[in-house]
Amino acid sequence: MDDPSLDAVIDRNTVLGKVVTVLRAFTIDDHGVSLAELGRRTDIPKGTLHRVVSDLVAVRLLDRTPSGYRLSGQLFELGMRASVERSLIEVATPFMEDLYERTHETVHIGVLEGSEVVYVSKIGGHRQATSPSRVGGRMPLHCTAIGKAMLAHSEPAAIERVLRGRLERRTPRTLIAPGVLRTQLERIAREGVAYEFEESAVGITCVAAPVLDADDRPIAALSVTGTVGRFRPELHAASVRAAAAGVGATLARRAHLAEGSRAE
Repeated sequence: MDDPSLDAVIDRNTVLGKVVTVLRAFTIDDHGVSLAELGRRTDIPKGTLHRVVSDLVAVRLLDRTPSGYRLSGQLFELGMRASVERSLIEVATPFMEDLYERTHETVHIGVLEGSEVVYVSKIGGHRQATSPSRVGGRMPLHCTAIGKAMLAHSEPAAIERVLRGRLERRTPRTLIAPGVLRTQLERIAREGVAYEFEESAVGITCVAAPVLDADDRPIAALSVTGTVGRFRPELHAASVRAAAAGVGATLARRAHLAEGSRAE
């Protein structure tokens, strides 16, 4: 799912705009997309599209496959150089592993981007719950525990923007009434933990807690997801909250040490 706010600033009349449009046309499920399908998704004229795609293949940002084109491993390498996410994953991984050992359920960490959560890491075993989350994938904030945990600790303007926007119904249990969601966000802000009960996908339940900076702004959120009937999220709220606090404290300590090194 793409970020609509980015679409508004892309100038498709420029070469860079066309490149970004092509790269963003791929979905997380694509293994090979034909030139014709890329044309349909981007509305870029065939001749221009062929030149852009050929240049992206030449610089190894796209791979050519028997069924068309796909995003290359080079893009993954570039993405892993993003300092904020890389540092977050490095710090969070031991805490995520601890949560997995405690629960043997799927553990996520995600960051806030617009009105969506972007999943940046995921740990799951052989019996992990079938959920719509994927590393690099997006989900609406309002229907996921991890999204609600971050939204509840966001600026009031950000909360109002989500509440006044379209609250997509993903399942019969998705909260789409702004008033009900507002009440739940207020509770999450007080308790420091959020829950999801079959709101993003039928059959799954989840508990999440925000990773906050020194000013109590959400950096990310940690969650544990399991299947309804097997996983009782309320039993793991304290562990998830403690893990998120540990990630936040470690990031703050790293930032303090980095500032001290620069001052010297």
